Amino acid sequence: MDQEESRELGQALDLFLDEALERILFSNPVDRERIARSRLRPLLIKGSLVFQAEEQVGRQAFHRNMSKEETVSYITELLDGSFRQAEIVSGRGTGLILVSRKGKVTVKVKQKAHSGGAGDQPARIQSASGLMSHNRQKSYILKEGSPVPFLVDLGVMTKDGKIVNSRYDKFRQINRFLEFIEDILPKLDRSRESVILDFGCGKSYLTFAMYYYLKELKGYPVRIIGLDLKKDVIEKCNGLAVKYGYEKLAFYTGDIASYEGVDQVDMVVTLHACDTATDFALEKAVRWGAKVILSVPCCQHELNGQMENKLLEPVLQYGIIKERMAALFTDALRARILECCGYRVQILEFIDMEHTPKNLLIRAVKQGGPRKDREELQAVLEFLHAEPTLYRLLMEQND
Repeated sequence: MDQEESRELGQALDLFLDEALERILFSNPVDRERIARSRLRPLLIKGSLVFQAEEQVGRQAFHRNMSKEETVSYITELLDGSFRQAEIVSGRGTGLILVSRKGKVTVKVKQKAHSGGAGDQPARIQSASGLMSHNRQKSYILKEGSPVPFLVDLGVMTKDGKIVNSRYDKFRQINRFLEFIEDILPKLDRSRESVILDFGCGKSYLTFAMYYYLKELKGYPVRIIGLDLKKDVIEKCNGLAVKYGYEKLAFYTGDIASYEGVDQVDMVVTLHACDTATDFALEKAVRWGAKVILSVPCCQHELNGQMENKLLEPVLQYGIIKERMAALFTDALRARILECCGYRVQILEFIDMEHTPKNLLIRAVKQGGPRKDREELQAVLEFLHAEPTLYRLLMEQND
């Protein structure tokens, strides 16, 4: 980074690093093994403004709080060898920083128009203490106070955009889900229509949110298909899609294992598919060659009935402990099996445990061909005396 590029970067950061900042998202990492992802947001801690970085290194997430000066140095370092792109979203406007393979830095800034008076400060700045207080409110992708038609009809929002008190957890869940979608945007091709399949969509809060975010807010060419076994729910969802003019959103009665309506799928979403239904959804996603898989499993009963191990008998004798260990092992094994199929996998917290026990999300991103080093996985299965459904579907059938 030469002196002129450093000056332009410094000017942009000076503009955006304040209470109006919503987020800075770093993408296109140079070395995924060193640091795969970083995200910055502002926080007010004990009345002082800091900027919190969340870094994804391998399978672990690390957090650090920094002053403005430290944050400028941190961003400069990340763009000088770790990432080739940073997207800035702020109440003051947006910014995009690109780094070429030869190291040339391009800074693009788009400021929001204000007439210059004190009353023209972005609304986010005026209410900063309320929005940024640590562990209180946060900046959501779908904003409270801005009516979203499907959230109104589904009973999450009132007509003037206020969140219904009893549905606030659902509002948080929807926004958390959209954060995961935001992270995988670079995997979706803007030059063609991406096909997304949502298995077990139910009332389709998240399906509508995904379409609204990708198509209406971000302008991605997408076709989204929702599948569920409840005919009355499907009919209602199709009616709402027609009402909103969502021409590329359709719902069908059926399950993912038997669905043959498409030949190729770019992303598969499966939320709260019970027990081995998750495994059949993951298997179909892999067979389709899906670039992205987002899965929140539930009711992981299968391993609970299989696990046997002399060494672990003293702790497995307690039913509730065995049940929880089985659930964790189930999702960990699913992640490892997907890695063997050529995916980079993370297990992330979907929503706080206080709001739902179904809080783990498996995010798998296609990054290459199948791996051949299965020995460690097979050793764990032998240790647990387990043979999970996903292993039989994807590993044994390919041997």
